[in-house]
Amino acid sequence: MADGYLEKKFEATFGQGVRKVVVKRVSLDMLLEKNRSCRGYQKDYVVKREMLERIVAVNVKTPSARNQQVLRFKLVTHDTGAEKVLGNIKLGGALPELHLPFPGTEPEAFIIVCSTVEENKFVDIDLGISVQSMLLKAVEIGLNGIVIGAFDKMKIKHDFDLKYEPLLIVAIGKGSETICTIPIKETDDHAYYRKDGIHYVPKLTLETLLL
Repeated sequence: MADGYLEKKFEATFGQGVRKVVVKRVSLDMLLEKNRSCRGYQKDYVVKREMLERIVAVNVKTPSARNQQVLRFKLVTHDTGAEKVLGNIKLGGALPELHLPFPGTEPEAFIIVCSTVEENKFVDIDLGISVQSMLLKAVEIGLNGIVIGAFDKMKIKHDFDLKYEPLLIVAIGKGSETICTIPIKETDDHAYYRKDGIHYVPKLTLETLLL
């Protein structure tokens, strides 16, 4: 407003010299940019069950195809079986020579996503919405993650005595990597790569995406 009305109103209410609190707005674009698949984590940072619960809680607000809400979630922390998950997953499929994650950077918290019905296109719609929403929530609370599709489903089901078939695993932790996106054209190589310790993720430009 003109003539510093808001500033004067603030001082009249709280007194002169009171420090104003500036709240930085977190935009969706910021969360999306930070939401990169992370394959290395800080080993000394402990992800607690309560954090995983906050992340999974987004699913009570997200859309669901036909509103069937068939997804279920098994939470795994360092103290509740993380080693069993680590022994049955693979990361960095495009960089097999690196044998990711590097020793000492393994994730130690996981969300195993299951379905109460057989997987179909509607379940897959829910799955995509769910994992993206959960990863964005993880970023919002200062964590990072990665969706893992390469794992021994039968072994995971047995090790955790799961009633339903596991579909995906989401690893959660405090990332220790530097990850950058780079713009590419449709004809360029889409594979992610590493150079000088930085993980690069090629992403198509908006102009390429638009028809």
